[in-house]
Amino acid sequence: MSGHKLGRITEDVRRELTAILRELKDPRVTGCLLSVVRVEVTNDLSYCTAYVSTVEGLDRSKEAVKGLKSAAGYIRRELGHRLKLRHAPELIFKATDSIEYGANISKKLAELDIPEAPPEEEEEVDI
Repeated sequence: MSGHKLGRITEDVRRELTAILRELKDPRVTGCLLSVVRVEVTNDLSYCTAYVSTVEGLDRSKEAVKGLKSAAGYIRRELGHRLKLRHAPELIFKATDSIEYGANISKKLAELDIPEAPPEEEEEVDI
């Protein structure tokens, strides 16, 4: 499969997974701010690894992954219907703490006391 088509399918899967996760009613999934960080689809579209993260941290993400694994059949069926795929990929969910990590770095950068550089004056060049 060409790289362009695989990239397009990967982005479509990520977009639809995000929409499907909003519709789930499992309290392990709905009780937190869950985000699909990255999606990797194999070349033959048989497996899809989705990396999910929450603002609450890695432990909360792992709990949400348990809920997602229990709803994997429903999510796979919905994904197949929405993307009109002949064979919907088997879903593998993995927890990551990238949102918490990014928020922590952003907080540390905001705490730094870096003075702004004065604007440099432009010199006129005579030709």
